[in-house]
Amino acid sequence: SLFVTEQYHASQSVAGLAVGIFVIATLLARIVIGKYLDRIGRKRVLIVSLIVFLVITLLHFEANSLMFLMIIRFIHGAAFGVISTTAGAVVADLIPDERRGEGTGYFAMSMNLAMAIGPFLGMILSQYTGFKTIFLVGSIFSVVGFIATLFLKVPKVELSEQQIKEIASFKVRDFFEPKAIPISVAVLAVTLAYSSLLSFLSTYAKHINLVEVSSFFFIVYAVALLATRPFTGRWFDERGANFVTYPLIICLAIGFFFLSQAHNSIIFLVAGALIGIGYGTVQSSFQAIAINQAPSHRKALATSTYFIFLDLANG
Repeated sequence: SLFVTEQYHASQSVAGLAVGIFVIATLLARIVIGKYLDRIGRKRVLIVSLIVFLVITLLHFEANSLMFLMIIRFIHGAAFGVISTTAGAVVADLIPDERRGEGTGYFAMSMNLAMAIGPFLGMILSQYTGFKTIFLVGSIFSVVGFIATLFLKVPKVELSEQQIKEIASFKVRDFFEPKAIPISVAVLAVTLAYSSLLSFLSTYAKHINLVEVSSFFFIVYAVALLATRPFTGRWFDERGANFVTYPLIICLAIGFFFLSQAHNSIIFLVAGALIGIGYGTVQSSFQAIAINQAPSHRKALATSTYFIFLDLANG
Protein backbone atom coordinates (compact mmCIF):
# COMPACT_ATOMS: atom_id res chain seq x y z
CA SER A 1 0.00 0.00 0.00
CA LEU A 2 2.87 2.38 0.81
CA PHE A 3 4.52 1.52 -2.52
CA VAL A 4 1.35 2.40 -4.43
CA THR A 5 0.83 5.72 -2.65
CA GLU A 6 4.47 6.81 -3.00
CA GLN A 7 5.28 5.41 -6.47
CA TYR A 8 2.04 6.28 -8.25
CA HIS A 9 0.69 9.03 -5.94
CA ALA A 10 -2.51 7.00 -5.66
CA SER A 11 -5.24 7.43 -3.05
CA GLN A 12 -5.54 5.27 0.06
CA SER A 13 -8.54 3.48 -1.46
CA VAL A 14 -6.54 2.51 -4.56
CA ALA A 15 -3.69 1.38 -2.30
CA GLY A 16 -6.21 -0.74 -0.42
CA LEU A 17 -7.35 -2.26 -3.71
CA ALA A 18 -3.74 -3.21 -4.55
CA VAL A 19 -3.63 -5.15 -1.27
CA GLY A 20 -7.18 -6.52 -1.50
CA ILE A 21 -6.88 -7.78 -5.08
CA PHE A 22 -4.18 -10.19 -3.87
CA VAL A 23 -6.58 -11.69 -1.31
CA ILE A 24 -9.42 -11.90 -3.85
CA ALA A 25 -7.20 -13.78 -6.31
CA THR A 26 -5.98 -16.10 -3.54
CA LEU A 27 -9.57 -16.93 -2.63
CA LEU A 28 -10.61 -17.64 -6.24
CA ALA A 29 -7.54 -19.82 -6.85
CA ARG A 30 -8.26 -21.91 -3.75
CA ILE A 31 -11.83 -22.60 -4.91
CA VAL A 32 -10.63 -23.86 -8.29
CA ILE A 33 -7.44 -25.74 -7.37
CA GLY A 34 -9.03 -27.72 -4.53
CA LYS A 35 -11.23 -29.51 -7.08
CA TYR A 36 -8.56 -30.26 -9.72
CA LEU A 37 -5.43 -30.70 -7.61
CA ASP A 38 -5.36 -34.50 -7.48
CA ARG A 39 -6.28 -34.77 -11.16
CA ILE A 40 -3.31 -32.65 -12.27
CA GLY A 41 -0.81 -33.93 -9.69
CA ARG A 42 0.27 -32.24 -6.47
CA LYS A 43 4.01 -31.91 -7.06
CA ARG A 44 3.49 -30.71 -10.63
CA VAL A 45 1.06 -28.04 -9.43
CA LEU A 46 3.41 -27.01 -6.63
CA ILE A 47 6.45 -26.60 -8.91
CA VAL A 48 4.58 -24.73 -11.67
CA SER A 49 2.87 -22.37 -9.21
CA LEU A 50 6.20 -21.63 -7.48
CA ILE A 51 7.78 -20.76 -10.84
CA VAL A 52 4.86 -18.42 -11.60
CA PHE A 53 5.18 -16.91 -8.12
CA LEU A 54 8.90 -16.22 -8.64
CA VAL A 55 8.43 -14.72 -12.11
CA ILE A 56 5.65 -12.44 -10.87
CA THR A 57 7.76 -11.35 -7.89
CA LEU A 58 10.54 -10.35 -10.32
CA LEU A 59 8.02 -8.47 -12.49
CA HIS A 60 7.48 -6.04 -9.59
CA PHE A 61 10.78 -4.46 -10.69
CA GLU A 62 9.16 -3.61 -14.05
CA ALA A 63 5.85 -2.33 -12.65
CA ASN A 64 5.84 1.01 -14.50
CA SER A 65 2.08 1.56 -14.40
CA LEU A 66 -0.66 1.11 -11.83
CA MET A 67 -2.71 -1.10 -14.16
CA PHE A 68 0.25 -3.42 -14.77
CA LEU A 69 0.87 -3.60 -11.01
CA MET A 70 -2.78 -4.57 -10.38
CA ILE A 71 -2.52 -7.37 -12.97
CA ILE A 72 0.65 -8.85 -11.48
CA ARG A 73 -0.79 -8.50 -7.96
CA PHE A 74 -3.80 -10.56 -9.06
CA ILE A 75 -1.61 -13.28 -10.61
CA HIS A 76 0.67 -13.17 -7.54
CA GLY A 77 -2.31 -13.75 -5.23
CA ALA A 78 -3.59 -16.61 -7.37
CA ALA A 79 -0.16 -18.28 -7.34
CA PHE A 80 0.03 -17.90 -3.56
CA GLY A 81 -3.43 -19.46 -3.20
CA VAL A 82 -2.41 -22.47 -5.29
CA ILE A 83 0.94 -22.92 -3.48
CA SER A 84 -0.47 -22.76 0.06
CA THR A 85 -3.47 -24.99 -0.74
CA THR A 86 -1.28 -27.59 -2.46
CA ALA A 87 1.29 -27.53 0.35
CA GLY A 88 -1.49 -28.04 2.90
CA ALA A 89 -2.82 -31.02 0.95
CA VAL A 90 0.68 -32.55 0.71
CA VAL A 91 1.17 -32.13 4.46
CA ALA A 92 -2.18 -33.80 5.12
CA ASP A 93 -0.92 -36.91 3.26
CA LEU A 94 2.55 -36.97 4.82
CA ILE A 95 1.42 -36.76 8.45
CA PRO A 96 0.27 -40.03 10.09
CA ASP A 97 -3.27 -39.84 11.50
CA GLU A 98 -2.11 -40.50 15.07
CA ARG A 99 0.12 -37.39 14.95
CA ARG A 100 -2.25 -35.17 12.97
CA GLY A 101 -2.42 -32.37 15.56
CA GLU A 102 1.33 -32.22 16.16
CA GLY A 103 2.29 -32.39 12.48
CA THR A 104 -0.32 -29.88 11.31
CA GLY A 105 0.82 -27.65 14.16
CA TYR A 106 4.39 -27.56 12.88
CA PHE A 107 3.20 -26.81 9.35
CA ALA A 108 0.93 -24.00 10.56
CA MET A 109 3.77 -22.70 12.74
CA SER A 110 5.94 -22.23 9.65
CA MET A 111 3.23 -20.02 8.12
CA ASN A 112 2.66 -18.14 11.37
CA LEU A 113 6.39 -17.48 11.74
CA ALA A 114 6.51 -16.17 8.18
CA MET A 115 3.55 -13.88 8.90
CA ALA A 116 5.35 -12.59 12.01
CA ILE A 117 8.92 -12.25 10.67
CA GLY A 118 7.85 -11.02 7.21
CA PRO A 119 6.14 -7.78 8.34
CA PHE A 120 8.96 -7.12 10.83
CA LEU A 121 11.60 -7.59 8.12
CA GLY A 122 9.54 -5.53 5.69
CA MET A 123 9.30 -2.61 8.12
CA ILE A 124 13.05 -2.69 8.77
CA LEU A 125 13.87 -2.81 5.05
CA SER A 126 11.43 0.01 4.25
CA GLN A 127 13.08 2.21 6.88
CA TYR A 128 16.67 1.71 5.74
CA THR A 129 16.43 0.72 2.05
CA GLY A 130 14.01 1.07 -0.87
CA PHE A 131 11.16 -0.95 -2.33
CA LYS A 132 13.49 -2.66 -4.82
CA THR A 133 15.38 -4.24 -1.94
CA ILE A 134 12.11 -5.60 -0.54
CA PHE A 135 11.26 -7.10 -3.96
CA LEU A 136 14.78 -8.57 -4.18
CA VAL A 137 14.52 -10.22 -0.75
CA GLY A 138 11.08 -11.57 -1.70
CA SER A 139 12.56 -13.04 -4.88
CA ILE A 140 15.35 -14.74 -2.91
CA PHE A 141 12.84 -16.36 -0.54
CA SER A 142 10.81 -17.49 -3.57
CA VAL A 143 13.90 -19.22 -5.01
CA VAL A 144 14.54 -20.94 -1.66
CA GLY A 145 10.95 -22.21 -1.62
CA PHE A 146 11.26 -23.53 -5.18
CA ILE A 147 14.54 -25.36 -4.45
CA ALA A 148 13.07 -26.93 -1.29
CA THR A 149 10.13 -28.26 -3.29
CA LEU A 150 12.40 -30.04 -5.78
CA PHE A 151 13.58 -32.34 -2.96
CA LEU A 152 10.08 -32.98 -1.65
CA LYS A 153 8.71 -36.52 -1.95
CA VAL A 154 5.01 -36.17 -2.63
CA PRO A 155 2.82 -39.31 -2.44
CA LYS A 156 0.93 -39.90 -5.68
CA VAL A 157 -2.83 -39.95 -5.27
CA GLU A 158 -4.55 -42.72 -7.26
CA LEU A 159 -8.09 -41.78 -8.26
CA SER A 160 -10.85 -44.24 -9.09
CA GLU A 161 -13.02 -43.81 -12.18
CA GLN A 162 -15.86 -42.60 -9.96
CA GLN A 163 -13.64 -39.94 -8.36
CA ILE A 164 -12.47 -38.77 -11.81
CA LYS A 165 -16.12 -38.43 -12.86
CA GLU A 166 -16.78 -36.35 -9.72
CA ILE A 167 -13.94 -33.99 -10.67
CA ALA A 168 -15.40 -33.59 -14.19
CA SER A 169 -18.82 -32.59 -12.78
CA PHE A 170 -19.80 -29.05 -11.75
CA LYS A 171 -21.69 -29.25 -8.48
CA VAL A 172 -21.16 -26.90 -5.53
CA ARG A 173 -20.16 -29.91 -3.43
CA ASP A 174 -17.27 -30.53 -5.86
CA PHE A 175 -15.66 -27.21 -4.87
CA PHE A 176 -16.16 -27.50 -1.09
CA GLU A 177 -15.91 -30.32 1.44
CA PRO A 178 -19.16 -30.15 3.47
CA LYS A 179 -17.64 -31.93 6.49
CA ALA A 180 -14.95 -29.25 6.75
CA ILE A 181 -17.39 -26.32 6.70
CA PRO A 182 -18.40 -26.22 10.43
CA ILE A 183 -14.80 -25.94 11.68
CA SER A 184 -14.02 -23.55 8.80
CA VAL A 185 -16.78 -21.24 10.07
CA ALA A 186 -15.08 -21.34 13.48
CA VAL A 187 -11.72 -20.32 11.99
CA LEU A 188 -13.51 -17.53 10.10
CA ALA A 189 -14.74 -16.14 13.42
CA VAL A 190 -11.35 -16.09 15.18
CA THR A 191 -9.57 -14.84 12.04
CA LEU A 192 -12.00 -11.91 11.78
CA ALA A 193 -10.66 -10.83 15.16
CA TYR A 194 -7.03 -11.44 14.22
CA SER A 195 -7.28 -9.68 10.83
CA SER A 196 -8.43 -6.49 12.56
CA LEU A 197 -5.18 -6.66 14.52
CA LEU A 198 -3.11 -6.98 11.32
CA SER A 199 -4.90 -4.01 9.77
CA PHE A 200 -4.89 -1.55 12.65
CA LEU A 201 -2.11 -2.46 15.09
CA SER A 202 0.27 0.26 13.88
CA THR A 203 -2.47 2.90 14.06
CA TYR A 204 -3.53 1.73 17.53
CA ALA A 205 0.10 1.71 18.77
CA LYS A 206 0.46 5.32 17.63
CA HIS A 207 -2.78 6.25 19.37
CA ILE A 208 -1.57 4.84 22.73
CA ASN A 209 2.00 6.16 22.27
CA LEU A 210 3.68 2.75 21.95
CA VAL A 211 5.06 3.07 18.41
CA GLU A 212 8.59 2.16 19.57
CA VAL A 213 7.59 -1.33 20.73
CA SER A 214 4.91 -2.05 18.11
CA SER A 215 7.37 -3.64 15.66
CA PHE A 216 8.29 -6.19 18.35
CA PHE A 217 4.67 -7.29 18.83
CA PHE A 218 4.89 -9.98 16.13
CA ILE A 219 8.35 -11.09 17.26
CA VAL A 220 6.95 -11.78 20.76
CA TYR A 221 3.97 -13.44 19.03
CA ALA A 222 6.36 -15.76 17.15
CA VAL A 223 8.55 -16.58 20.19
CA ALA A 224 5.50 -17.46 22.32
CA LEU A 225 4.14 -19.67 19.55
CA LEU A 226 7.50 -21.43 19.11
CA ALA A 227 7.81 -22.05 22.85
CA THR A 228 4.38 -23.65 23.20
CA ARG A 229 4.01 -25.47 19.86
CA PRO A 230 5.87 -28.74 20.78
CA PHE A 231 3.51 -29.68 23.62
CA THR A 232 0.20 -28.20 22.38
CA GLY A 233 0.41 -30.37 19.24
CA ARG A 234 1.05 -33.50 21.31
CA TRP A 235 -1.81 -32.67 23.67
CA PHE A 236 -4.13 -32.40 20.65
CA ASP A 237 -3.24 -35.96 19.57
CA GLU A 238 -3.11 -37.52 23.04
CA ARG A 239 -6.00 -35.77 24.84
CA GLY A 240 -8.26 -34.62 22.01
CA ALA A 241 -9.10 -31.38 20.23
CA ASN A 242 -11.42 -30.01 22.95
CA PHE A 243 -8.72 -30.25 25.64
CA VAL A 244 -6.49 -27.89 23.63
CA THR A 245 -8.88 -25.72 21.66
CA TYR A 246 -11.27 -24.28 24.25
CA PRO A 247 -8.55 -22.99 26.65
CA LEU A 248 -6.67 -21.45 23.72
CA ILE A 249 -9.75 -19.58 22.47
CA ILE A 250 -10.03 -18.14 26.01
CA CYS A 251 -6.30 -17.31 25.89
CA LEU A 252 -6.87 -15.45 22.60
CA ALA A 253 -9.77 -13.49 24.08
CA ILE A 254 -7.69 -12.51 27.14
CA GLY A 255 -4.91 -11.39 24.78
CA PHE A 256 -7.29 -9.03 23.00
CA PHE A 257 -8.60 -7.73 26.34
CA PHE A 258 -5.03 -6.99 27.50
CA LEU A 259 -4.37 -5.21 24.19
CA SER A 260 -7.45 -3.03 24.71
CA GLN A 261 -6.15 -2.01 28.16
CA ALA A 262 -2.46 -1.62 27.22
CA HIS A 263 -0.91 1.66 28.31
CA ASN A 264 2.65 0.44 28.72
CA SER A 265 5.01 -1.77 26.71
CA ILE A 266 4.84 -4.77 29.10
CA ILE A 267 1.05 -5.22 28.82
CA PHE A 268 1.26 -4.56 25.08
CA LEU A 269 3.84 -7.32 24.53
CA VAL A 270 2.12 -9.74 26.94
CA ALA A 271 -0.97 -9.31 24.77
CA GLY A 272 1.20 -10.24 21.76
CA ALA A 273 2.35 -13.43 23.49
CA LEU A 274 -1.20 -14.47 24.48
CA ILE A 275 -2.57 -13.77 20.99
CA GLY A 276 0.36 -15.69 19.45
CA ILE A 277 -0.28 -18.73 21.63
CA GLY A 278 -4.06 -18.48 21.18
CA TYR A 279 -4.53 -17.73 17.49
CA GLY A 280 -1.41 -19.52 16.24
CA THR A 281 -2.38 -22.80 17.92
CA VAL A 282 -6.15 -22.59 17.38
CA GLN A 283 -5.62 -22.03 13.66
CA SER A 284 -3.54 -25.20 13.28
CA SER A 285 -5.88 -27.22 15.52
CA PHE A 286 -8.87 -26.23 13.39
CA GLN A 287 -6.95 -27.20 10.24
CA ALA A 288 -6.19 -30.65 11.71
CA ILE A 289 -9.89 -31.09 12.55
CA ALA A 290 -10.92 -30.11 8.99
CA ILE A 291 -8.54 -32.71 7.52
CA ASN A 292 -9.61 -35.42 9.99
CA GLN A 293 -13.28 -34.89 9.19
CA ALA A 294 -12.84 -35.45 5.43
CA PRO A 295 -12.66 -38.79 3.54
CA SER A 296 -9.14 -39.68 2.37
CA HIS A 297 -9.78 -38.78 -1.29
CA ARG A 298 -11.22 -35.35 -0.33
CA LYS A 299 -8.52 -34.14 2.09
CA ALA A 300 -7.18 -31.72 -0.56
CA LEU A 301 -10.69 -30.29 -0.91
CA ALA A 302 -11.02 -30.05 2.88
CA THR A 303 -7.73 -28.12 3.03
CA SER A 304 -8.97 -25.81 0.27
CA THR A 305 -12.32 -25.27 2.05
CA TYR A 306 -10.55 -24.41 5.31
CA PHE A 307 -8.25 -21.84 3.67
CA ILE A 308 -11.12 -20.30 1.69
CA PHE A 309 -12.85 -19.37 4.95
CA LEU A 310 -9.53 -18.19 6.41
CA ASP A 311 -8.90 -15.91 3.40
CA LEU A 312 -12.48 -14.68 3.47
CA ALA A 313 -11.99 -13.51 7.06
CA ASN A 314 -8.65 -11.87 6.25
CA GLY A 315 -10.16 -10.09 3.26
